[in-house]
Amino acid sequence: MWKFLRLWCGVMLWGGASLMAADWPQWRGLNRDGQITEALPATLPSDPEVKWRLPVAHGYAAPVVGSGKVVYLDDSGGVETAHALDAVTGQKLWSVPLGESFADEFEPGPRCTPVIFGEHVFAQTTKGEFRCLRLKDGGTVWRTNFADFGAVWISERNTGTGAASRRGNTGSPVVTAERVLVQVGSAEGASIVAFEPLTGRVLWKSQNDLTTYSSPVLATLAGRPQFISATCEGLLALDPQDGGVLWRVPFRTAANRNVLTPLVLDDTVYFASHSTGLRAVQVKPAGSGVTNRETWLNRDLKLNLSSLVAVDNHLYGLGPSKDFICIDRTTGQRKWSQSGFGDVASTIASGQRLLVLTDLGEVRLLAANPEKYEELGRLQVCGKTFSHPAWSDGVMYVRDPRELQALQITKADR
Repeated sequence: MWKFLRLWCGVMLWGGASLMAADWPQWRGLNRDGQITEALPATLPSDPEVKWRLPVAHGYAAPVVGSGKVVYLDDSGGVETAHALDAVTGQKLWSVPLGESFADEFEPGPRCTPVIFGEHVFAQTTKGEFRCLRLKDGGTVWRTNFADFGAVWISERNTGTGAASRRGNTGSPVVTAERVLVQVGSAEGASIVAFEPLTGRVLWKSQNDLTTYSSPVLATLAGRPQFISATCEGLLALDPQDGGVLWRVPFRTAANRNVLTPLVLDDTVYFASHSTGLRAVQVKPAGSGVTNRETWLNRDLKLNLSSLVAVDNHLYGLGPSKDFICIDRTTGQRKWSQSGFGDVASTIASGQRLLVLTDLGEVRLLAANPEKYEELGRLQVCGKTFSHPAWSDGVMYVRDPRELQALQITKADR
């Protein structure tokens, strides 16, 4: 019980006193679920104020916001580079080269969203260079490389290795006050590695699963903290304290590839792959441990690149046919779909509203209405983009391959 309490305190102290609920310090927001506590507007402004904009180099990693700073990654002259800006003015504070860039038909640049935690930034490159940086000046506190743990880099698309070894690392680490949990992807007993946050000391290594593209989550299910990751072998849950396996749902996908982030609600994990469909896995106590069972699997909902959000008893997000869909999360059945949303769509939820950024740079404001598609407004904000936006104090931070900008969508709360 003591180890669970210590871990829970680490989660509750997420980011230290300097981070606020309005911040967006990591992939998909404060809790990795696409939710914000601020109210979304009733409609979108026709001409939102551009608080600032600046040119950036290519990259797919999403920007993050915390402690009054924006951190983003890009490809600067063939080097993946971390940059920090003043969130209010857009003034450049520092830039730090991280490692050699990787390019394929999707162009070069970093794909792993960094994490702001208290006074530090945790960033990793496509090829597996991992750094802990000081937020104030970008100085390196510690570093490691996935190759140090036996992870193999094979930039060949048609090999049978893990997706991240062929196309580059895309997932983001999980950070608490006690440990940094990283998907290293080594088949030599270091699929997941836990590091001490301020020193980089290895706390534990676990499993032989190869790494795919999905970002993991840390959540409490059946009263027990769990690190939940989608690997090339399926869904995996570890004890964050020691790396012990709590449960598995094995499944294989085409090309060893999973993309979406697991979504946890009410002791249930929702996860979809482009090969096997959308499933719900319920976790229950079992003696001193936990057990799991699949409550439903909808093989028709083969979601590919965009993670879901939840409002009440329904899930919303990009469907398998470039459509936006609503799903009853108790049954896994689709309630409705609306075509015309492209290959990628990033969704932010608040209350009964959804804010969706399409891959063509268009923002759509929707009502989270389980009965029908209901659009409240739309706005063109940038060029073609695969990067998830960040949101803080009514400001949406969006990037495309050429620029990063801060758009005032609603009035600030502070």
